Amino acid sequence: MIIIGDTLISEDLFDQEFICNLSACKGSCCIEGDSGAPVSITEKKQIEENYPLIKPYLSERSLGDIEKRSGFEIDDDGEWVTTCLPTGECNFVKRDENGLLSCGIEKSFIDGKSTIRKPISCYLYPIRIQKVGDYTALNYHRWDICSAACTLGKQEKVAVYQFLKDPLISRFGEEWYSELCAVAEAYKENF
Repeated sequence: MIIIGDTLISEDLFDQEFICNLSACKGSCCIEGDSGAPVSITEKKQIEENYPLIKPYLSERSLGDIEKRSGFEIDDDGEWVTTCLPTGECNFVKRDENGLLSCGIEKSFIDGKSTIRKPISCYLYPIRIQKVGDYTALNYHRWDICSAACTLGKQEKVAVYQFLKDPLISRFGEEWYSELCAVAEAYKENF
């Protein structure tokens, strides 16, 4: 692990290559898993405040489920997550005519309607964040549904931290990301 400020960074962010390949996976990460997307209290409030602007980007099934039982629940770890349909889809995604899932929260943001892009846990994927004492640990999450993303990343020679430049800057800032890049260069030279 590498320390930058109060963050612990796994070397996998430099070693592993990754570019999302939505045409291959169709957004499987929005269906697979044990629960919905982790959200902070702040993100939960922002999504709730922006919900009227997000609604037009959601499926009728999701709208019905959200109206019935909410868009959020506490998971087995005691954390807030988005709710999912019985078929596994996050309630905030919608499948298009080609079978591709897209985030309604993000589509609303991109169209200039809402003020939240999407939960940082989704925006940063395949990086997972967790608290370790006083530190925030950033780890690369390996998942077989992302094999096409790993293949594409290798073809294009794009490391995880490079692919996730915008979300990393969004979460940790420009200065932190510049330091991360400098550390990555030094790491590559020595390993």
